[in-house]
Amino acid sequence: MQAHRAEFGVRAMCRVLRIHVSGFYAWLKEPLSRRAQDDARQTALIRQAWSDSGKVYGYRKLADDLRDQGEQVSENRVARLASLAGIIAQIGYKRRPGRYGGKPAVVASNTLDRQFEVDAPDKSPVDFEIRQQKLNEAGV
Repeated sequence: MQAHRAEFGVRAMCRVLRIHVSGFYAWLKEPLSRRAQDDARQTALIRQAWSDSGKVYGYRKLADDLRDQGEQVSENRVARLASLAGIIAQIGYKRRPGRYGGKPAVVASNTLDRQFEVDAPDKSPVDFEIRQQKLNEAGV
């Protein structure tokens, strides 16, 4: 609006934009409210505390850090400012996908000697062991 004051009247622009004339003049006098200035200052403090924590802390611990610095803030305000600034906590320390290298802990015995093709059905040593176990369970 301030850029177009030479072309149009303030009242006409306020009417078109549906704002009060007194609000425009109050904005000219002090563009940011005291709360907006406090929000900007505290957002910088929150961002600094978050980066000092290794970008791990959430809004609760950030609020505690700000209180330790002497700021008077609530957790809700810190949560709102952190959300607007895109600051989020790191949740958990999970392993990254694709980083499971190494050898397996237990290696199964190779009872078939890696010969998966047999001459006739029920002729492999594994089949014999299974059949014996079933007979033992049945009490035969």
